[in-house]
Amino acid sequence: MSHTEFTIEDLKRILLEGAGADEGVDLDSDILDTDFEELGYESLALLETGGRIEREYGVSFDDDTLAENRTPRALVATVNALLAAPAGV
Repeated sequence: MSHTEFTIEDLKRILLEGAGADEGVDLDSDILDTDFEELGYESLALLETGGRIEREYGVSFDDDTLAENRTPRALVATVNALLAAPAGV
């Protein structure tokens, strides 16, 4: 499946499918710059999210990608950069 853009809506869907949402967390609010931990997503939930993104979008993260991209805005930008990179780079 070839995707050309990864959006905040795609991320929200994957977060909900993989780990759900903590009670009291509203993913429909402005979460772009909120740390994933504040949203209730710890390392295991983020690993699951990363795996789902890799499988669905055909990208590959290095070991530090999820640790370095601590907000939805940062992760969406990183995934889009990977999608835009020429194949084999």
